[in-house]
Amino acid sequence: MAIPRDFINELIARTDIVELIDRKVPLKKAGKNYSACCPFHSEKSPSFTVSRDKQFYHCFGCGAHGNAIDFVMEYDRLDFIDAIEDLAGQLGLEVPREQGTGKRHDDGLSRDLYQLMEEASLYFQNQLRQHQDKQKVIDYLAYRGLSDDVVEHFGIGFAPDGWDGLLGRYRQNQDAQDKLLTAGMLISNDSGKRYDRFRDRLMFPIRDRRGRVIGFGGRVLGDGTPKYLNSPETPIFHKGNELYGLHELKQRYRDPDKVLIVEGYMDVVALAQFGVDYAVASLGTSTTAEQFQLLLRSAKEVICCYDGDRAGTEAAWRALETALPLLKPGDQVRFMFLPQAEDPDSMVRKIGKDAFETLMVSAIALPEFLFDTLATKYGTDKGNLAKQAFILIEKIQDTVLQNLLLENLAHKLGMNSSEDMKKKLGFSVKQAKPMANKGLKGRGTPLRLAIALLVQHPKLGMGLPPQPALAHLQMPGIELLPLLLEMTREQTLNSAQLLEQFREHPYSGTLHKLAQWDHQVADENLLEKFKQTLVWLNNQYIEQRYQELSLKQTHTKEEKMQLSKLISVMKGLN
Repeated sequence: MAIPRDFINELIARTDIVELIDRKVPLKKAGKNYSACCPFHSEKSPSFTVSRDKQFYHCFGCGAHGNAIDFVMEYDRLDFIDAIEDLAGQLGLEVPREQGTGKRHDDGLSRDLYQLMEEASLYFQNQLRQHQDKQKVIDYLAYRGLSDDVVEHFGIGFAPDGWDGLLGRYRQNQDAQDKLLTAGMLISNDSGKRYDRFRDRLMFPIRDRRGRVIGFGGRVLGDGTPKYLNSPETPIFHKGNELYGLHELKQRYRDPDKVLIVEGYMDVVALAQFGVDYAVASLGTSTTAEQFQLLLRSAKEVICCYDGDRAGTEAAWRALETALPLLKPGDQVRFMFLPQAEDPDSMVRKIGKDAFETLMVSAIALPEFLFDTLATKYGTDKGNLAKQAFILIEKIQDTVLQNLLLENLAHKLGMNSSEDMKKKLGFSVKQAKPMANKGLKGRGTPLRLAIALLVQHPKLGMGLPPQPALAHLQMPGIELLPLLLEMTREQTLNSAQLLEQFREHPYSGTLHKLAQWDHQVADENLLEKFKQTLVWLNNQYIEQRYQELSLKQTHTKEEKMQLSKLISVMKGLN
């Protein structure tokens, strides 16, 4: 099932990209356009521009560019279909589908999986209220001190003991059973018999950033093992890309000041019960780069909470190495270590919210943790300490932050400056290369100018007569111009809509570059200059055809007539 092209064009036309981006990245008026510091790389001076006329954004620092769909995909880390649905939802539109062939053959499957997972979540919540064994679950929740509000906010439920609690609801629906198997809610043994994955467990639905249930975590109520059980990887659930509790956090705070990352969902829920309602969990895995990107986009301060034992310290170090390439000035990452045998759940119950947040305030900043850990490992061996620090600092993509850490290291080593340090120790740090300015300079060739003018002002092509000579002109890239002329001749498009039709096309990159190229043609001269480029290109074909026929030893009658006409035209051109 594919999304109709007309609907995508309408979606782009009805979405004001300035308003869309301004809600997430505050924009300032800058002449005809709007500007801000780029949300996709770190910088001090704004190089991120948004054009209302073109419905297009471009960063002259890192080269990020695109229309409203591209921005939602990049900023919110959504795929194409999800970005379409997100924008449509903001406008109150239903996304239509049409039969077709495409790369995403699982669209229908994914929608069914989301629906079945939501149904499973509601089933577990109902069992918590209605099942004959509900009292033991209610007693457990009371023992853990979880209120009805917190249980409802996180959608906590109960998977009864038994092999076919969830399965039994779909006994007569083989297709639903197959999809529940795909979603990881059922297990099939070697003989093909199916049964519930989650049994006699407290159930925690895991939601994506759009609030859709994509998986579950189950905490055993008795002495069974494993104590905690997560959904497996499925077409809609990729553990390393998600954070438990992030959707719930965003429901409470649109722009949280800080976010605390812990290991398990029970930690998140218990902290919320005590008023520390800005925690998320990495679902028991080491924090991935994708998860760190989500964290750094969610809040400027990220506090990583670990046990105070050796395993906790090692996990924190892995998190530091993951975070370094993603950091930019202003980002704050700190590390909080709890006493041994304590986790966030037990700790907040023992000392309360205020004392727990005091511990957070004293969490170790990333540079301090980096240098203190290296100092503990290498002691007075300044050479090795600096060498290992250099290796880590080289990972940082932002030169400003890189230099700050180098100066910090020099201070730690008792040296005057980072330059002094590098000279004395004989090391050099490979500076992260600043992003090249990808804006094209100069006027370029007439072909490039014609394409750029048409991409930036598609109305120039409206009503123009066909240009058959261009289809025969021998010139690199010429095939793109007739295609654009055909697309703009009879339909009104803006730049964003035109570019969208070239998504995943071989010329997509070229067109996006030309969409932000400074062609230096004044607005009042656009049409005249565009027509001049078309005349020049047609004349190039005339010259090429003349040369081609002139070099032939013999000609057909038709070629002789054509050559005669070309000679007359050439005289006129000269």
